Amino acid sequence: MIKKADVVIVGGGVNGCGLAYNLSKRGVDVAVFEKNYLSSGATGSCGAGIRQQWSTHENAELAMKSVKIFEKLSNELGDDIELRQGGYLIAVHDKEELLQLEKNVEMQKSLGIPVKIISTKEIIEVVPILDIKGMNAIAATFCPTDGHANPFKTTFAYANAARKYGANIFTHTTVTDIKTKNKKVSEVITDKGIIKTDFVVNAAGISSEEICDMVGIKIPTKPVRKEIMATERLQPLFKAMVISFKDGIYFSQQHEGQIVGGIPIPEQKYGYKTAPTVSFLQHMSKTLTRYAPVLKHINMLRHWTGFYDVTPDARPILGETKDLKGFIHCHGFSGHGFMISPMVSKILCEYIVEGKTSDILESLSLTRFKDKKIEHEMAVVG
Repeated sequence: MIKKADVVIVGGGVNGCGLAYNLSKRGVDVAVFEKNYLSSGATGSCGAGIRQQWSTHENAELAMKSVKIFEKLSNELGDDIELRQGGYLIAVHDKEELLQLEKNVEMQKSLGIPVKIISTKEIIEVVPILDIKGMNAIAATFCPTDGHANPFKTTFAYANAARKYGANIFTHTTVTDIKTKNKKVSEVITDKGIIKTDFVVNAAGISSEEICDMVGIKIPTKPVRKEIMATERLQPLFKAMVISFKDGIYFSQQHEGQIVGGIPIPEQKYGYKTAPTVSFLQHMSKTLTRYAPVLKHINMLRHWTGFYDVTPDARPILGETKDLKGFIHCHGFSGHGFMISPMVSKILCEYIVEGKTSDILESLSLTRFKDKKIEHEMAVVG
């Protein structure tokens, strides 16, 4: 175990490893502590989607700028992250929903996101296997530069590149306490030893509350269990990710041919229960085949659970705590941490290295809940 690092990152998911890469590339001495294996939390359980279609300016901007980074990331890191930009098709089911999505599209276009509202005829042109009557759609929004990538390969590509720049990444190492002195971070205690540091980045996903408790900080996040399935491999059928805010479903066909997707179960509750449910299998099968009847006779091969680290407004908590110097928040992603991770890593790196702040860091700071400056993200699945 090393004795000192400029920055300690707690959590070995895509955000933790992405930040380690960005910092170490700038010459910062970084240590990452992951209590299990890299991408063992939300990163490794996610649906791998990357979309820019959000209702809040911050989420849309972070996603748009992240896409630009994702597009060059395989070459930059030297490992293929399997980025595929087949677009996101968001189903619209009624006039009320259409009004909200029209507002979203107007904001998204103002940022330069190439999104548009499409007709039911165009929906079938984008995803031929869909049944318009079955999915009860009146329109959809579509952005062709949305897509998906491999979250495992992205995380390990970041970690490998970070190590090349000198970062120390410790797996199966648990942070047990954080010490402070004169309202500053001073030491991190792990089950393998003690390390002195000036910065601690809390990128621990659903364990972020536990990390915050170590320094007496309360955060308004809750764990929400999500279930996901993968089918047998099929010949290419469609390229876009299909989602519905009303039905809560999302599904896409992956690089290897399997269809991966999820939907909330009717009895969805907060908590840490990890066991998969029959309710999910029934609800997902019924809804998926309503959207795409051609999938009725395929086999589901895998079914697993993961957790959203959910904030009251479905926007992440980012940046330094005002009353504890050196303690940086990087959590509360509410199910979309993978897709905005490249830009989150970049802006947190700039803050730590240069002291550079931004409107996004200000608006997504923890203080927004105390000051009641909250804007709810409406474009959330499930």
